[in-house]
Amino acid sequence: MKVTSINVGKPQVLIVDGKELITGIMKFPSDAPLFLSSIQLEGDGQADLAVHGGVDKALCVYCQEHYSHWEQVLGEKLEYGAFGENVTVLGLLESDVCIGDRYELGAALVEVTQPRQPCFKLAKRYGRVDLPLMVQKTGFTGFYFRVIREGIIPVQPDVRLVSRHPGGVTVQLANQLKYHDVRNIEGIKRILAVEELSASWRASFSKRLIELEEANV
Repeated sequence: MKVTSINVGKPQVLIVDGKELITGIMKFPSDAPLFLSSIQLEGDGQADLAVHGGVDKALCVYCQEHYSHWEQVLGEKLEYGAFGENVTVLGLLESDVCIGDRYELGAALVEVTQPRQPCFKLAKRYGRVDLPLMVQKTGFTGFYFRVIREGIIPVQPDVRLVSRHPGGVTVQLANQLKYHDVRNIEGIKRILAVEELSASWRASFSKRLIELEEANV
């Protein structure tokens, strides 16, 4: 496991199709240590707080291993922070990381809460309307951390697994249940049993479970 870049950026205005778009997706590598609070990294910001940021999504994480795939798809070289992530990592793939896993990141302690949901602003940034759906289909989504203990994050912090969640619900499985295996009642119950799941994903899965169980009555 290795952190290759810590990235931050304040919301800014992009001109897309002749219209102004305010977005916090533009993140760039930091060259100084930053303080990680319970809601976000120093120097960072989100434009739409209804769907981004907050205690369950304090840090967005993306896997460097996926960069080569997207460089081929987009036909350009991508710099760290290209997917709006705060933390670019090696060795923390969606297939290995579980909801509720805890890591030490620099002086901070963080916990996995949910996969990252690609939004339309990713499509706007790269001029590919199909990009969010492609991210969903590949499962190369990345994920979010909540902050258990605040602390300073160095430029290239050490990352260490502190505890593995016994539920074993990987980010990959969460994506599968969310977007593909949508009628899997037992799978939904399994992910809902993970107390560390983010509030928004818990609400979504709880609603779906009720609908599926009512349909089977």
